[in-house]
This record gives sequence, C-alpha cells and structure tokens, in this order.
Amino acid sequence: MNPPATTVAYFGPAATFTHEALLTQLDLAKADLRPLGSITAVLESVARGEADLGFVPIENAIEGTVSATIDGLIHDVDLHIQREVVMDIHLHLMARPGTGLSDIRSVSSYPHALAQCQKYLAGALPAAEQRAANSTADAARVLGESGPPDEAAIAPRLAAERYGLVILAEDVEDHPDNQTRFVLLARTRVPKPTGHDKTSIVCFQRADHPGSLHGILGQFAARNINLTKLESRPTKQALGDYCFVIDLSGHVGDEVVADCLRDLHAGLAGVKFLGSYPAAGEHGAEQRRQADAAWQAADDWLRGLRGSIE
Repeated sequence: MNPPATTVAYFGPAATFTHEALLTQLDLAKADLRPLGSITAVLESVARGEADLGFVPIENAIEGTVSATIDGLIHDVDLHIQREVVMDIHLHLMARPGTGLSDIRSVSSYPHALAQCQKYLAGALPAAEQRAANSTADAARVLGESGPPDEAAIAPRLAAERYGLVILAEDVEDHPDNQTRFVLLARTRVPKPTGHDKTSIVCFQRADHPGSLHGILGQFAARNINLTKLESRPTKQALGDYCFVIDLSGHVGDEVVADCLRDLHAGLAGVKFLGSYPAAGEHGAEQRRQADAAWQAADDWLRGLRGSIE
C-alpha cells in the first residue's frame, strides 16, 4: 500500500508566482498541492496539521518583506523553515482574446505587482484605472472567467496559459532584476546541515536602551558569523517596541552558531528560532559539495591523528 502523499498548502489560487516557484521543486512534484486564499490561511493550515508543509513568499527585492508571512511566523504560529527558493519575477500584461492594447480601460493585479509596473503603465496606459486583486493569478482568473473586454490583468505567464488569456506585453516590470524569496515551512523538523546553510531567528529585547542592538550584533561579530539580513518588526505590544529578525550564515548544528544562540537566549527577553535550512543561490549546490569534501578530508585527518595515540 502506497503511503499518503505529502500535502503542501500554498498561497493561491493556482498560477500565482508562489505556485510557479513551488513547481520548480521536483521532490514535491507528486505532493498533494492545495492552494489557499491567503498567506495566513497557509500558515494556520500547517500549524493545525491540516497540511504537512506550507509554501509562501517572504521577501521581494523591490517591495521588501512580505508582512503577512514574517509577522505570522513571529506572533501567530510556531513553524520552521525547511528551505528557501529564490525565483526571478517577470510580469506580463494579458487580456481576453481579441482585446488590443488600445482597448484597455482598467488593469487589475495584486497591489505589489501593480507597484512594480508603474513606469510601464504610466507610459503605455496612462488613463487606465488600476484595480487591486487578491493575487496576480486571481486577477487573471476573474478576467478569464467573467472580465469585460476592456480590462487587462498583470500576472505570471502561467496564469495566461491556465485562464485562456493572451499576453499583450511581456516583462512589464520596472526592474528586470526583480526576485522573490519563498520559504517551505513545517511544524517541527529541522533539516540536517549541508555546509551551505542559513539560520533565521527573532530577537526580543528586555528593554529598549542605548546599545541594545549593538549588544546583539556583537555576539555575531565576536564569532565572525555573517548576517545576511537584519530587520526590525513591531512586537505589537506598544508603539516603538521592536524585535529584530535576523538571517545568518550557518546552521544550528554548527558549534559556533549554537554557542551564539545560547548566549543570545541567556541575555535577551527571548529568541524565537525560525529554522536552519539550505541556503538558496546559484552556487549553493557546489558550495555544499565542497563543504562535504572539506569535512570528509578533515575527518580523515583527525582520525589519523587519533589513531597515533599510544
């Protein structure tokens, strides 16, 4: 008897950038993929055990942090990041078949997507009304199912294929190097170290006083641990009360990282662990292979030394 398929909830509907990024993960190709209507719904579905994994956007190169994801992980659920996926973002203007660019009177999309296409819209469709949709794919779905002939949507190419639309203009984003970072989430497990990892934590201060952030950063500097992200977020306790979201190079299984987290936990009001996971990047796989080879060589060297003990 075959085991039940892994269930993966993701920020839907189908044909969002989140769906497109999820489809790049070949080990999840046979999973039961479940689109949900909001990021909050995805997080809660995993936290309640209704889905094994969740897949959501967490950061965009243009718009910054996805607040619903990071604030949910900080305040609402206890989940661990399993991996990160970074994908290039390309937006396309699409409409129903037979509609031309000169026919367009309104354009709908997710607010972040509209914000990323303002130069194009100002030049090509300056009089078109801009309408917010629940997601890029939902804008395409509504247009394909019941939209008027003078409306267009801005969405991924996958959405045009899925909802029977034609692309009027490709790559309409203002910044061609735009990328979005996505994370795969689970309830408890922590992936094994790979040699090219990232750890995400949230630091809560005992009190806001001069030098408090410097004290936190000093723990990393003293151990030569590289920080890849540092961001303050409201604690939702009081105006001006902030916690710090930190991404750092390394894995909780590494002695130097574990020692750093131990000192932080002892000295702060709290440290929330969001996960240690394989870092994304063009050269990630090669760096992991080199780390494995270096570790094996070091292990062989140490075994040889110990073997000479009388």
